Amino acid sequence: MEPFPARFALVARKKTAALFQSADGVVRACDFLAAAARLAAALPAGGMVLNLCEDRLSFALGFAAAMIAGCESALSSDRSPGRVRDLTARLGAAAILGERPASAASCPTITLDPSSLLASTNPAGEWANPEFAGEMPAATVFTSGSTGEPVAHRKRWGALHARSHAAAMRFGLAAEAPVSLVATVPPQHMYGFETTVLLALHCPVTSWCGPTFFPHDIAAALAAMPAPRLLVTTPLQLRALLDAGLSLPPLALVISATAPLAADLAARAEACWQTRVAEIFGATEAGSIASRMTTAGEIWEAYPGLHLAADAEGVVSVAAPFAETVALADALELLAPTRFRLLGRRSDVIKLGGKRASLAALTRILTAIEGVEDGVFVAPGDLDAEPTARLLAFVVAPGREPAAILAALRREIDPIFLPRRVIQVPRLPRNEFGKLNATHLAALAGTSTSG
Repeated sequence: MEPFPARFALVARKKTAALFQSADGVVRACDFLAAAARLAAALPAGGMVLNLCEDRLSFALGFAAAMIAGCESALSSDRSPGRVRDLTARLGAAAILGERPASAASCPTITLDPSSLLASTNPAGEWANPEFAGEMPAATVFTSGSTGEPVAHRKRWGALHARSHAAAMRFGLAAEAPVSLVATVPPQHMYGFETTVLLALHCPVTSWCGPTFFPHDIAAALAAMPAPRLLVTTPLQLRALLDAGLSLPPLALVISATAPLAADLAARAEACWQTRVAEIFGATEAGSIASRMTTAGEIWEAYPGLHLAADAEGVVSVAAPFAETVALADALELLAPTRFRLLGRRSDVIKLGGKRASLAALTRILTAIEGVEDGVFVAPGDLDAEPTARLLAFVVAPGREPAAILAALRREIDPIFLPRRVIQVPRLPRNEFGKLNATHLAALAGTSTSG
């Protein structure tokens, strides 16, 4: 690993730049830093801080305060007592940041009130913008658990800073025309952390901090922000917003991630909103890696400064500034050191009757069937050991009969991969990022086979 000689400012913006915005108004860089310094004084010096803030501005202030106090932030969207208890013990957390006290915590909770922190905190507009070494551990983030137990990954400050600037280059973010960013994803996930917090700190972006859960919230947030506007979302949330049929103000760009985006859904968004739709490909262990314009084709282009290489077994690793070289869990077909096709997760490939298929590819066929609002193919745990084992398919498809869905699948896929049953469910257990937890899917499959 290369040495880390560089230092990077906490906020790479002018002191009057608008970093965040909510219904209460704009938060400028100098006031944000002053409020973060005030919060930092309440944190233990050094150590780990568990950031459980739900509000985006609270989260950003907590992250910045931890940096100022010399602490590393652990980011978790799971606020259940068991998960909080496990994380504080496993990470040795010295404090928890949140809007309310955390139950079952073994360390103190410091409650945040952004309005109080920002009120009259910097009347003279003083500018204290600390710099940190690129090698400084800044955050520990966790995988979503979609393929098993969430795994922790440490992020260094230089890597986070460099990736923000790579994204700014890729998406044409320029100081001459600051972008208003509205996101439907929470900041604890690597995708939300990079796009909604780090971009605001490092690039000409103002990030919305109000509610964006329901389609009407998203429309109201976009209307409250000046043009040009950037919407950051997921395929599941994008479909829900389109289906709501709301009128939106002009969008300069829509960015989607966390799951493959169907080209027809991207084309629908582009036609409906007269905009462009891009996708980000990334992984928690490596951060954002590449992007593509979805309707332009299947080829992904790596971010500036990143390089991809495959070993003898075809496993692709990504090398990025200020970060360890990381082997990806996804299977890629490399066309050049910076260009590739995404084939799916390596663990996603199954073998039946001497033939191979991707569960993700089968799921895309399932969800493209008319009337299917959501769906997923699941492989039972005994697929490798039991010759007669077959796949299962769960669907959210009001008004469609399972037999009709199975008939549609029969026209599209090899008979060996047809599900034993198509099982109707009212909803799939997706988390706030639109991902399906492996444990919940296993429970669904177990219930269906035992029932």
